[in-house]
Amino acid sequence: MSTTGTPARPPGPMRADARRNRELLLSAALAAFTEHGADDVSLEEIARRAGVGIGTLYRHFPTRQELLESVYRDQVDALCALAADLLDAPSPGDALGTWLRAMMAFSTTKRSLVTSMLATMDKTSEIFSFCSTMILQSVESLLVRAQQAGEIRRDVDATDVMRLSHAITVATERAPGSPEQAERLLGLMLDGLRAGVSHSSGGRFS
Repeated sequence: MSTTGTPARPPGPMRADARRNRELLLSAALAAFTEHGADDVSLEEIARRAGVGIGTLYRHFPTRQELLESVYRDQVDALCALAADLLDAPSPGDALGTWLRAMMAFSTTKRSLVTSMLATMDKTSEIFSFCSTMILQSVESLLVRAQQAGEIRRDVDATDVMRLSHAITVATERAPGSPEQAERLLGLMLDGLRAGVSHSSGGRFS
């Protein structure tokens, strides 16, 4: 997995109980990493939260690095699946806003995961380039649909949108006492991306 640079993926077919345990471990790890950071949680704590023994954790994730990569890849897969689902949403502009909220909610945990993963790999590793490409393709699909519907200005691209949302994440991480600030800034960003809407109208994506 991590040692070869190959993106972390679930193993082949598993029994229902094994699949359930793997999902419990990934969920517990994500919750723990979100609360405390990826470097400050023991594997024993994750196993306890998942309600399984430490041996079960090691059977699914022989190393801490493999667990980190699996949580990271699992979240990227979830974001990509959400983007695919949102392509059928009635309002393309609202769909883009919904996806960006999900992306920003994951961003803080993502930063912690990436920092820990970089202890044993570099930024050129395949998992990073692969996941970055998948995320960019997801936002691009939503953005293009919103532009074609006339809901988003056409002079922006997916990279612009990702950089703007990343800037909001970084800015609000430095102001933890204002949890509503991220939503406010995202609303302002989306207002700026809307096509044919007066900034004085006060309209925003829901």
